[in-house]
Amino acid sequence: MILERLSLLNFKNYDEAQLEFCSKFNCFVGNNGMGKTNLLDAIHYLSFCKSYFNAVDSQNIKHNLPFFVVQGWINKTGNTEEIYCGIKRGFKKQFKHNKKEYERLSEHIGLYPLVMISPSDSELIWDGSDVRRKFMDSIISQYNKNYLEKLIAFTHILQQRNALLKHFYENRSFDSMSLEVWDDQLIAYGEEIITIRKNFLNEFIPLFNKNYQFISGTNEIISLEYQSTLKNRFYKDVLSESLSRDRAIQYTTVGPHRDDLDFRLEYNSLKKFASQGQQKSYLLALKLAQFEFIKEKKQTKPLLLLDDIYDKLDETRFKKLIELVSGEQFGQVFITDTHPLRIKEVLKQNKSEYVIYKVEGGVIEKHG
Repeated sequence: MILERLSLLNFKNYDEAQLEFCSKFNCFVGNNGMGKTNLLDAIHYLSFCKSYFNAVDSQNIKHNLPFFVVQGWINKTGNTEEIYCGIKRGFKKQFKHNKKEYERLSEHIGLYPLVMISPSDSELIWDGSDVRRKFMDSIISQYNKNYLEKLIAFTHILQQRNALLKHFYENRSFDSMSLEVWDDQLIAYGEEIITIRKNFLNEFIPLFNKNYQFISGTNEIISLEYQSTLKNRFYKDVLSESLSRDRAIQYTTVGPHRDDLDFRLEYNSLKKFASQGQQKSYLLALKLAQFEFIKEKKQTKPLLLLDDIYDKLDETRFKKLIELVSGEQFGQVFITDTHPLRIKEVLKQNKSEYVIYKVEGGVIEKHG
């Protein structure tokens, strides 16, 4: 799978841009704040129908202009397919595949798998459980359409149950029969979601361990554990026990929407006890395992996006990573870097096909 061309109009800091890519390394170089990462984010739109960094689509439109358009041409199994994303202020997002608009965006997820590695990945360690759940859900959703459908349905039912809890609170009323309608559906979808997540981790963790040993060059003991609010009990029982609390705070406090991933190193909290280098290695191993896992499930090499990866690693590990992704097990790679000579020298050493674009203030030029 190869992204052959990318076209931007009014996207973030770009008035207009047209880029053609090679099948291996495509590098965007320039100073910070020039728009290198924005190009990776445009590619992310083509895969996930949304930004990697900003959930509000309209905020990705340049300044006060009325719309943006991102288009990509992807060669998949010998055929070039066109992807179109258009955002107009005040209107529904338009997303098309070969000029045909989707009825639901979920139909597109997983068609063009992608893995992004970015400095913002540190949020997986430092932010709340919702970030870690999204990481897990985004991987599963790329290969399991059934899971994505269940997740969407669960979220809708959860919103309805929470609205009913709020209604009870505000009106000082309670109707157990009305609540039970939502509880039954919540339990059915919720238990399936948790089961799928646990099965995913059973397959994912060995890949994660292998990649951590490669990146760190150590035999440190690491772990990645699923923490469920159900604690191996039936959802119905836990939901019933939490009812008085749910009514008081007008929110459903137990279920897969409250679950977490526990990151540990040498049996201690990664957040509290690991060094900065250990944390970086842990995060990078997570993302490389994500790539390997999706590749196996989809039987295709995902696009790999490396944003300011040099800042995540020392020079030795950076070169080691580039050597790794130069191999046949990886496909097309997109990299941002602030030093054109550095990245060019590393790529030359690996004798890989590459193209370098210089980015400055929303202007893109091929760099020799």
